[in-house]
Amino acid sequence: MVALSWLRSLAGPGARSGFHRRCSSARPSHPDPPTAPATGKYKTIDDLPGPSFATTLHWLLVKGYADKNHALQIEHQRLYGPIWRSRFGPFDLVNVASPELIAQVIRQEGRYPIRIELPHWKEYLDLRGQAYGLHVNTGPEWYRIRSVLNPKMLKVRAASSYAPIIHRVVADLLHRVELLRLRSQDQVTLSDVSAELYKFGFEGISSILFETRLGCLKEEIPKDTLRFISATSEMLMLSDVVILFPRWSRGVLPFWRRFTQAWDNLFDVATSLIDRRIAELESQAHHNEPTEGMYLTYLLSSGKLSRAEIYITITELLLGGVDTTQFHLCHYASSHSEGEFANAQQFVPERWMRDGPGGYQHHPYSFIPFGVGVRACVGKRVAELEMYFALTRLMQHYEVQPEDGAPVVEPKTRTLLVPAKPINLRFLPRQEHE
Repeated sequence: MVALSWLRSLAGPGARSGFHRRCSSARPSHPDPPTAPATGKYKTIDDLPGPSFATTLHWLLVKGYADKNHALQIEHQRLYGPIWRSRFGPFDLVNVASPELIAQVIRQEGRYPIRIELPHWKEYLDLRGQAYGLHVNTGPEWYRIRSVLNPKMLKVRAASSYAPIIHRVVADLLHRVELLRLRSQDQVTLSDVSAELYKFGFEGISSILFETRLGCLKEEIPKDTLRFISATSEMLMLSDVVILFPRWSRGVLPFWRRFTQAWDNLFDVATSLIDRRIAELESQAHHNEPTEGMYLTYLLSSGKLSRAEIYITITELLLGGVDTTQFHLCHYASSHSEGEFANAQQFVPERWMRDGPGGYQHHPYSFIPFGVGVRACVGKRVAELEMYFALTRLMQHYEVQPEDGAPVVEPKTRTLLVPAKPINLRFLPRQEHE
């Protein structure tokens, strides 16, 4: 039972505070001893309001929130306040939906965050005799792997060394945008932009991790690359489904078979790419050639991870850091709070300016898309480089406008938040348009 008296001062009766992206979850590994309140009574998880299992099913299946878990955060926050309990499948969660509570939970995590297990991921790894990675390991073993990954990913100087390869990937993105828009009926509209940006992001991170280009932005994408992209999408989608069904249903329902097949495809492609790179490095060493490389070379040469751990670690990093570590931090609700952000539902870029008339003051934990502390996204620096380089180069070449009569595109939950519909944009060359 989780003692919640240490949250009481922030979540008293009627307390309502604020609450972007997919929610993550966490639990303090070494919380401070709770101080007895004046009444002498501790609050526990049983004192929290929240929906019953039947009510949750109604929200998901009848009201249509099955692929809108982010929106469900806001509805439950409105009904129950900034902290509530929810139960579904094997999960029994304490949801916190205000920046203050999120900050308090994260600051008490300690060196080894206690994580909700991903039993279906663990079951697959055990089934195939694979090593555990960041998302299954806990405690010192989790910390050991994470401490190997961090230096060449999260340190600014190390991440900046990846800039040349990302610039080359951005150049390929610009070439593909130009090719696709000229092929369109009006020669300016690019259909399903998010799919192209997904390929760009995938090409960028795989170029660093595998130290080879996968061809995501080519005219004809290689068969293995398509298989990896498809398997990634399938696994992330099914991950939210498989967890809800008991193990006896594995041979009855199709979800487990599809889930394991997706993982098999991921491992098959990733392993072959890693083994190919290892063969290249061994050949270079045999011929006394310099063995320069980036992330994979670093992991292989460090001697701190086994070959099996490198296979799972690289594969997991390509999945985008799907971190579901037991309080449930409702980042979407927190970052869409009118109490934190004026006109929270509107696109207002100037709200992120720290100085000047357009800047807004908000709690530092009201928007933390990459997380903070020991569980911060290990790929944060690379993701930022990709975004900055791609956006600046695209804006230098094009004025981007929405398609005429374009509908509002809502997000949906597929482990991560993704657009519910394709996004079509018009790319007008600046030298012509101006």
